[in-house]
Amino acid sequence: MKRLLTELASWLQAEGQRMDNVLVSGVSIDTRTLKEGDLFIPFRGEHVNGHQYVQQAIEKGAAAALWMKDEPDAPTDIPLIFVEDPELALQQLARAYREELACKFIGITGSNGKTSTKDLIASVLSPYFNVQKTEGNYNNELGLPLTILSLDERTEVAVLEMGMSGFGEISFLSNLAKPHYAVITNIGEAHMQDLGSREGIAKAKFEIIDGLQGDGTLFYDGDEPLLHTLVSARAELKAISFGHGENAELSLVSTESGDEGSRYSVEGIINGNFTIPVFGAHQVKNSLAAILIAHELGLSNEQINAALRQSKLTDMRMQPIVATNGALFINDAYNAAPTSMRAALSFLQETKLRPEKWAVLGDMLELGENERHYHESIAEQLGTISLNGILLFGPRMKWLYEELRNNGNETKVIWSENDYNPLIAELLSSVDENAIVLLKGSRGMALEKIIDGVLRA
Repeated sequence: MKRLLTELASWLQAEGQRMDNVLVSGVSIDTRTLKEGDLFIPFRGEHVNGHQYVQQAIEKGAAAALWMKDEPDAPTDIPLIFVEDPELALQQLARAYREELACKFIGITGSNGKTSTKDLIASVLSPYFNVQKTEGNYNNELGLPLTILSLDERTEVAVLEMGMSGFGEISFLSNLAKPHYAVITNIGEAHMQDLGSREGIAKAKFEIIDGLQGDGTLFYDGDEPLLHTLVSARAELKAISFGHGENAELSLVSTESGDEGSRYSVEGIINGNFTIPVFGAHQVKNSLAAILIAHELGLSNEQINAALRQSKLTDMRMQPIVATNGALFINDAYNAAPTSMRAALSFLQETKLRPEKWAVLGDMLELGENERHYHESIAEQLGTISLNGILLFGPRMKWLYEELRNNGNETKVIWSENDYNPLIAELLSSVDENAIVLLKGSRGMALEKIIDGVLRA
């Protein structure tokens, strides 16, 4: 975004000072990441008042700043726009800028796989279009406006991730972005404590259609009955399903893993063979949304496959890391819920990349009153996998540890409540070039520290 400060004031219907010919070339809410030419937006919270950093922002190169009308002692010698609420102003700026952009907008939500799907869509489209995507976790009521305002006017496709914790949040984000294409990756159990049930989660994710363009298309998980019910109730909605089932309009026929990643075949709306340099059937399924959108935008199967072969995912999404001793670690430790845990363990069960298999599992958070059941239920799937060891981390994983012991599981099982070192020591003494080690847990468990401990040893 490059606009005169007077234009931004007009968007906000706000008054300002010292705005003559001030050019704004970005937006920042943090002086640590502020760039020259940014408009600095100060928030006032319980513990920190961003207005205290306005002068520092100007000294670091900010072109101007917002200022709350009821905040005293506004400096008179710098460019300012006076607003009632900086957060609402940020959102209004994004809304106004969005109306001036001609690019295609893609919105992505789901319980699991949002970031991977975002990365895959951006990867398949980037060789053929000018693409920008959500960076990091800028996917909420503050992050999404910042992402929109960061879009270059030459952008042809914007790939936007949309996260939530409660009802109404996806609706707000969708109405802000007004996507041409929307994707629901799946419905899992994350945020169960806030939304009460999987039905509640499905309804909250389905809010992504609230801002969908009139001629837009929803792509959704065709293996999820809850979504089928919601889609069937909206006869006017153009919706295309993808998944493993025969009823999916793009169906996954076969998948095979190799050293180069995953090879697979699809049939339905599109028939063909594709490869992604990523492990896991769940990641293959995520790529189906990318294939469908690329097809909608006019790309051939050959173009799609060529781009998918070069795709890259954000770290900690089935990320392969080879240790100095040759052991292959699969770092899928960015987040976890029962659905994604089952998917990761299914990969471990099916893979032939290494003869020895280890599972390192951390607590799954935000599961509500049934969290004990969800942790204990993992034992059944673990019992179907030929494992050399199971390493558990976190207070909730004690439930799984006890369930495995009570079931007479003969696999070596080690549990540590809050100390990584026993698990690191076990891996250092037990795994080598014959081993594949899967790490899966919620973000708060920071299981990547176990890999770091192994690599530093």
